[in-house]
Parts: sequence; structure tokens; C-alpha cells
Amino acid sequence: MLKDKNIVLGVTGGIAAYKAVEIASRLRQAGALVHVVMTREATAFVTELTFREITGNPVAVDMWGKVNEWNVEHIALANLADLMLIAPATANIISKIAVGIADDMLTTTVLATKAPLFIAPAMNSNMYENPIIQMNIENLKKRGSHIIPPASGRLACGTVGLGRLPEPSEIVSEVTDYFLQCQSLCGKKILVTAAGTIEPIDPVRYIGNRSSGKMGYAVAEEAARRGGDVVLVSGPSVLRTSPSIRMIKIETAAEMRKAVLAEFADSDMVIKAAAVADYRASEIAVNKIKKNDQIFTLVLEKNPDILKELGARKRPGQVLVGFAAETQNLLLYAKEKLEKKNLDLIVANDVSNVNAGFNVDTNVVKIIFRDGMVEDFPLLSKKNLAKIILDKAERCWK
Repeated sequence: MLKDKNIVLGVTGGIAAYKAVEIASRLRQAGALVHVVMTREATAFVTELTFREITGNPVAVDMWGKVNEWNVEHIALANLADLMLIAPATANIISKIAVGIADDMLTTTVLATKAPLFIAPAMNSNMYENPIIQMNIENLKKRGSHIIPPASGRLACGTVGLGRLPEPSEIVSEVTDYFLQCQSLCGKKILVTAAGTIEPIDPVRYIGNRSSGKMGYAVAEEAARRGGDVVLVSGPSVLRTSPSIRMIKIETAAEMRKAVLAEFADSDMVIKAAAVADYRASEIAVNKIKKNDQIFTLVLEKNPDILKELGARKRPGQVLVGFAAETQNLLLYAKEKLEKKNLDLIVANDVSNVNAGFNVDTNVVKIIFRDGMVEDFPLLSKKNLAKIILDKAERCWK
């Protein structure tokens, strides 16, 4: 699974830096192309030459060294990486990354990359358990970083406790498992809808909602990362997607229905995260409506229920996931929606909660299954929730 994958290995100044040599060796034996970035402190424990001989690639340390060819090195490494791994990660590097400090080659590369970031903490037990370090680790998790928990045992300081760097084989296994998961949707067509629809009133005005599309876009990106053939039908949004995702842009509910039905029949999984307008203006004015009276009456008519139509058309083997954004009676309304629309599971959230719902990067949800089981998920980033939603949806095939 690691053949020809570009792994950027960050090595920091802790005694466990010697284990990073074996990590680099195991990654290369597994077929990965390993590029090492060392902090200046790490070179006090292991030499650049050691990593250069193990990986067959230059080792980056100094941002101000001689330039042999024009290339902004930390940007080049950031763009090259399929995955970035920091092992060992000291308390210092964890804290700097958590607050966005970029004062050396490693931290600037971390800030510049969009590759998944794996961090393996290694330090004294008291340092690891310090509330500040734990807070920084939690913040990194919320932003999508993968934390490889430290092991317990005898530490370099002579004490016994939590803080040891896991064995290199375990760390490499974590990386391998990540890429294995990346192939879980290979050969599957995944249809995702995102953002809100807008319904015109006249050439200037429209009826809309507050959806930014962040949840649906996160699901589409995660499905593409897992190897899926992803089609994203999106209402108006400023968000961008990976080139591998096929984007269909729409505005109205009618346009979304047309696009979704055209893609539905051969889709293996459909995740309807869009906030589709329930109603539209019964008549659209040809010209801008002028202000004449104190009261303006707008007559609305119901839009087609796309999710219900998909539920009626669903064939055996297709997985259909819906969303329920509510402000009251969350479980009751979500369960009714799941039954009426023949869903495999539904993701329910109370959009009146702080830091949950529309136009934020986090969410708090309940996932409800056909058998009535309910799983609660606390405040998490939408990127992390996208992984959970796809994990649960994939289980429907099993």
C-alpha cells in the first residue's frame, strides 16, 4: 500500500529520535519514498547522513542553506507529501503546530501542506499529561490531525509511565492502515449533495438558507481520499474541491433534482448533505419588484422532495444517507424522516447549538440507524465527522 507514496518524515529533538531511523527504513522497505525534515535539535541525536543513507534522499534542516536549484524547499516538500509523519513529536513541536508558529523548516512545511498529518508524541510523562499539552493535542485532533498515542514504559529520564514513542513497526502500521482505508471505496460511485439551494423571486432576489456546504464538501473529499469515484452536486458555495471530484453546480431545487436523478441509478452510495429549499415562489417576476406597499405577499409552492424520491427508487445494494437539521425534537423528527424516506442512516444535528450547524467548521451530531440504534458524537471538526459518516455508511454494505 505504500509503494511510491511520498512520506515526509519530521524528526524532532528527543531521545526517541533514534527510533525514527528504523521508521524511515521500514517505510522505505514498504515501497515509500521517504523525505526527512529534521529540526536543528534533532541533529544532536541523529545525523543527517544517517537519514540520507537510509532514504536515498536529501535531508532538509536549514531554511537558510545554500540553494542548488531554484525551489522553495518547504513548499516543495509540502506539495509533494501524500502523508506527513512527525515521529518523535516533542512537547515543543506539538505546541508550535497547535498555534501556527512557523520558525523552522519542519513547522513551515507542516503549515504549508494539505497532506494528512500524523503526530507521534514522545516525552516525559508529566510533560505529556500537562493540561497545556493535552489541550494542544485535542486542538490538533479537532483540526483533523491523526495522533498516534504514546506507549507506557520506562522513559529516558528513568521514570516509568506514559510517554514512550511506540515501536517503529506500530507507527508504520498506522500509516499503512491509513492508505489501506484510502482504497475502501475504490470502484464505487459516491454521489454527494452539498450547500443550499436558492429559489428566485425576481432577477435580483431569492429565497435561500444559511448552508455553506462545509459538511457535504468534507464528505466528498473524504470519499475521494478513499478511492471513490465522487460526483458532487453543489448549490452556491465559495468552497473548492480536489480535481478528482466531478462537480455539478446548480442553484435551484429543481436543478438539483435533475442532476441527482441523472447520476443516481449507477451510484453505490448517496449522501444528501445539501440543504434543499422546501418551497419556491409560485411565480417569478420578470423584472425587479419595486417597493410600493408596506406589506408584500409572496405565494410559495412546495418543491419536490428529492430524498423521498431517491428512497422510493433505491435498489438493493445502494446506500442512502440523509441529514436532519433541526432546532427542536431532534430525535423524533430525524427518526420520522429516516422511515418516511427509506434511508439507511440519518445524521441529525441541532443547528441552534453553538459551533454546530451552518457556516462553522465543527458539528455535534447523532447518527440514527435503520434498527433504531443511535450514536452520539460530541463537538468534532466536520472533516472528522465526514470520516465517521463514511465509516458508518460503508458498514451498511457489510
